[in-house]
Amino acid sequence: MTDLLEGLRLVAETEVVIAIILSSIYGLVVGSLPGLSATMATALLVPFTFYLSPIAAVATIISASAMAIFSGDIPGALLRIPGTPASAAYTDEAYAMTRKGQAELALGAGLWFSAIGGIVGTLSLVLMAPVLAEMALNFSSYEYFWLALLGLMCATLVARSSPVKAIASMLLGLLVACIGMENPAGTPRFTFGLTDLLGGIEPIPALVGVFAVSEVMRAMLIPPPPPLPDRKFGSILAGQWALTKKYQWPMWRGNVVGIIIGVLPGAGADMAAWVSYAMSKKFSKEPEKFGTGHPEGLVEAGASNNASLASGWVPSLLFGIPGDTITAIAIGVLYMKGLNPGPTLFTERASSMYALYIIFIIANIIMIPLGILMIRLASRILKAPRSAVMPVIMLLCAVGTFATGANLFAVILVAIFGCLGFVMERNGYPVAAMVLGIVMGSMLEQTFVTSLIKSDSSVLPFFERPVAGVLAALTLGALAWPVLAWALQRRKVAAA
Repeated sequence: MTDLLEGLRLVAETEVVIAIILSSIYGLVVGSLPGLSATMATALLVPFTFYLSPIAAVATIISASAMAIFSGDIPGALLRIPGTPASAAYTDEAYAMTRKGQAELALGAGLWFSAIGGIVGTLSLVLMAPVLAEMALNFSSYEYFWLALLGLMCATLVARSSPVKAIASMLLGLLVACIGMENPAGTPRFTFGLTDLLGGIEPIPALVGVFAVSEVMRAMLIPPPPPLPDRKFGSILAGQWALTKKYQWPMWRGNVVGIIIGVLPGAGADMAAWVSYAMSKKFSKEPEKFGTGHPEGLVEAGASNNASLASGWVPSLLFGIPGDTITAIAIGVLYMKGLNPGPTLFTERASSMYALYIIFIIANIIMIPLGILMIRLASRILKAPRSAVMPVIMLLCAVGTFATGANLFAVILVAIFGCLGFVMERNGYPVAAMVLGIVMGSMLEQTFVTSLIKSDSSVLPFFERPVAGVLAALTLGALAWPVLAWALQRRKVAAA
């Protein structure tokens, strides 16, 4: 009880309250602009968290990401252009409802069920994380090595592109993580004589580059969205309680699927939305109505993507393994603020964990009034000229990255990773897998070397310990799955 009261006191501080409100508004605006993802919105905030207290810094990440995931539904419903990848799964359905004159119902469903999904996902975080933390206290470097490797493998399995391309992206990220002297051997690697590379590649310039700069480059090549006709919206939440009662099972199924996918390293809200929408159509009593403006898919997928957002923090807080690209950014902020992820975080900094839970709940509650306001202002926000928005984003990328360490080389890295991310996306290579490789590369190497030192170079302890053996089997199975799938496909083609 003492830790809970202390958590409430931490959240009630003026700096934290202001951070929640401002980052919520910022997330709503950025998420509603077509082509600008929730990850990009979060990455742009990182440099500003440098000047905030630990709780206020985490509050900005949580609030902005939750709001951006929802507000991506607004241009999807009104323009048929998803604001974020998590909204892409049901954009056609929402737009079909708008064409039927049900824009309020479509936008209200996105808002209402996103808030419910976020709260349910937060409850899963509250219940799962402490229990798993007690188990994780018995983990050694052997288990952490397999966990890190399993996280990387899962990220390649859930990628929507080719598993081979996802693995190639992940290996590129691991190669980037090898740069510098911050390795167990303490020797320069891949520095090419540049003193700026001796400290390695920090995750922040890489994240801002691949998720913000590359998005700007991509947006400049895409034709601007069609003009939005002036329209006054009626009651946004009218009919949502009726949808909740009618589609309560799809809603709970979406919450559960979102929680499960959120815990998987590297999956994220967009994967949860696609899976839930597909499941909704498969188990629906009226599958023929999907695509014609049927709200059932919106209910399930909308609940799923925000539920996954909260549950994605479970592996991030426990093991330092990102649940998605947003929590990959959050891990960097946690380390920067001294809240090092790990099972001891729940015992030594319990009040900070309660503060995090409270922020999640507050963000999803205030999403409803702020979301209604955002929907009513959508006609003005969506008319912002792209030629004015994109230069501002580029300026924020450069100034924000420079401000984190007063290092001009970091700005150059942002530009390099922006070009790299743009080229990778254009050719179907998922940048999320590369980012996970960069974030987790050092952890993977350090746990591997530490384990070999403890076992006197023997690999048997990696498999002899019970938990390590189970994790090893899962990891090797994930590694072999793309090869087996390819072999089975070739066999079917040969048989045909």
